[in-house]
Amino acid sequence: MQHLTALATWVMPTHTGTEALALILRWFHFLAGITWIGLLYFFNLVNVPFMKQVDAGMKPKVFQYLTLPALQWFRWSALVTVLVGFFYWQHMYVEVDAARMGVSPLSTIGLFLLIWIVAWGILFFVISKAPSGYVLGVITTIVVIAGAWLFVTYTPVGQDDNHVLSIGVGGGFGIIMLFNVWGIIWRNQKKIIQGTLAGTPPANGAALARQAFLASRTNFFLSVPMLFFMATSYHYVIFGR
Repeated sequence: MQHLTALATWVMPTHTGTEALALILRWFHFLAGITWIGLLYFFNLVNVPFMKQVDAGMKPKVFQYLTLPALQWFRWSALVTVLVGFFYWQHMYVEVDAARMGVSPLSTIGLFLLIWIVAWGILFFVISKAPSGYVLGVITTIVVIAGAWLFVTYTPVGQDDNHVLSIGVGGGFGIIMLFNVWGIIWRNQKKIIQGTLAGTPPANGAALARQAFLASRTNFFLSVPMLFFMATSYHYVIFGR
């Protein structure tokens, strides 16, 4: 009998399909996120200072064999991170809370997308004007605080659910960062790299580089509160319960 009891402690616990799906989604989200944020920090902390020291004759090779491959991993890992995270948040928390409340989850999902897409649109306009970093920093701070307040205050679903609220804020920062990657950083860098490799750098290359730099620095600083709110969604209750 003692042997049977000891053996029972080694039996794997059973899991529901929903629990298994949650684990798989989190795993892909974490793996893609590590790749994305790791490359973001590489670009900002290592690559930007490095490129200032590279001779003009060496830049085409650096672009072709380092920058371009890194940007491919960078942009696709960003997309996977956000899409998987968004599906996880929607399926595991928003839809569950909506079912409990007897309402549609689309209201909260729609509000989330509206707030953070508009927030990015504002920042896109500001970055396109290539202001000083300090001005962009102040405007970014105001925009993301306003976006977070609007979502936490007015979301129809999950007003008392820390998961919905915290991910709704951190994930919103992730939406801005994703759009910066695809809408500014990749688009501008592609023009610069392709022009340089073809021997015809774009005439507005300096402006394109400046915009990409500002978008990348915005993402660099936004990654800190983004990761904070991702962590508080599960490990530390900051909103609701």
